[in-house]
Amino acid sequence: MKTLTTVAAITLTTLSFAASAAMDPQIEKTLIAVCKAGASNNIFTYTNTMRDYRINEQRVFPRLVCNDQSFHQFALSHGANRTAAKIERYLKGRVTIQDIAMNIPEEEMLRVYF
Repeated sequence: MKTLTTVAAITLTTLSFAASAAMDPQIEKTLIAVCKAGASNNIFTYTNTMRDYRINEQRVFPRLVCNDQSFHQFALSHGANRTAAKIERYLKGRVTIQDIAMNIPEEEMLRVYF
């Protein structure tokens, strides 16, 4: 019985470490490229990056965080006013229906540091 308990504990420990692993390197590379494109004030670079990585702006921008700032605020803090104006349309004027009890957990926030 002790052996079974020990094996179960080791298996659960390994699974818990696998669940808390870092994000996929390709996703991290993509998000860093998106943050860099947002910091540039070049609309051409921004548009090409969004198209190349097939980013869905309506889904990603409300949750994307670059250096502990929202993506829009990150662009503004780097002086990218034209890029921020383009991002802004995805953040304002939308009507959404959301469950009042539902909150986006901290783990679901997409945070990128570079």
